Amino acid sequence: MIDFNVPYLTGNEYRYVNEAVQRNKLSGNGQFTQRCQAWMEKRYGFQRVLLTTSCTDALEMCALLLDIQPGDEVIMPSYTFVSTANAFVLRGAKIIFVDSRKDHPGMDEEGVEELITPRTKAIVAVHYAGVACDMDKIMAIAGAHGLKVVEDAAQAIESRYKGRPLGGIGHLGTFSFHETKNVQCGEGGALVVNDPSMAARAEVIWEKGTNRAAFWRGEVAKYNWVDVGSSYLPSEINAAFLLAQLEGIDAIQARRIANWNAYAEGLVDLFRQGRLGGPFLPGYATCNGHLFHILCRSLEERTALVQYLRERGIMAVFHYQSLHKSPFYAHKHDGRDLPMSDLYSDRLLRLPLFAALQTGQVEQITGAVRSFLQAAP
Repeated sequence: MIDFNVPYLTGNEYRYVNEAVQRNKLSGNGQFTQRCQAWMEKRYGFQRVLLTTSCTDALEMCALLLDIQPGDEVIMPSYTFVSTANAFVLRGAKIIFVDSRKDHPGMDEEGVEELITPRTKAIVAVHYAGVACDMDKIMAIAGAHGLKVVEDAAQAIESRYKGRPLGGIGHLGTFSFHETKNVQCGEGGALVVNDPSMAARAEVIWEKGTNRAAFWRGEVAKYNWVDVGSSYLPSEINAAFLLAQLEGIDAIQARRIANWNAYAEGLVDLFRQGRLGGPFLPGYATCNGHLFHILCRSLEERTALVQYLRERGIMAVFHYQSLHKSPFYAHKHDGRDLPMSDLYSDRLLRLPLFAALQTGQVEQITGAVRSFLQAAP
């Protein structure tokens, strides 16, 4: 079986985890947490990074930092993971869904401004597959209406928009280090604070609503409960594992991008013939090799292709289902049709992509896709 995802190890994970254990400091915000944060700040030029237990937690911190209140409206794509919406729904927000682009599953930037009302508080730009949204357009819209922008960069580490690292353009950014991401620690995430006015409060929220971090730095005589917050810090075990991954990111990225390119080259004629849809990369965006997707011609064709591949030992998976049609939120949606989101929900298929995937395996997968289409009517 060629699995959909196989976590990659650089070799230093065991050494760093063992070192963390020997230090007898396993709770959050220790040396390894701080080294990971400093690494990201230096490499990407981020002003402030806080490691979290997940990207979900980082998004929940965003909702707290933006002081989302019941009835506030937050604009985001329907074609995204549920955490993007849940973080704001937990604060009582009404989610206003925007459709996806016709050339890419990312949000349709052209459809954002018409959704803004006096109750709109924020725009969440989701960089699907690590492909940048048009951030100049989104930031201009937000600036004109006095809104905040959150970048959901869960899939977008090492991706750029016009040379700028994703996650560092909006007021806030979030990353995922889940097992399926380019660099991972099983479960993990990070909050990026690009607006200096939010930095101090972000640290308090991160530290369960206390000023404990300031206390350990000697800035206050004792720490107190000073704001809302929760337990968003990962353990030093997770941070130690993650540091090894971050330090090995260049080798990881080289392998993932090589595999992405091999898929693109192996299927290019099918894309040109219109037998399959493939990924689109706008001129302002870069590819980080996070995922490779194809678009089938119908839901039925995708279902048959998934089965065909599994019978040949290849695990391919479909992706999100439109949140505006979900059992939880359908009755709260404003009733607009979002046809492109539904199209991607029905027709998009993700092929296996991970750093240890071999060139011969990519050829085996593209060959199986080709054989299926040749037999299809």
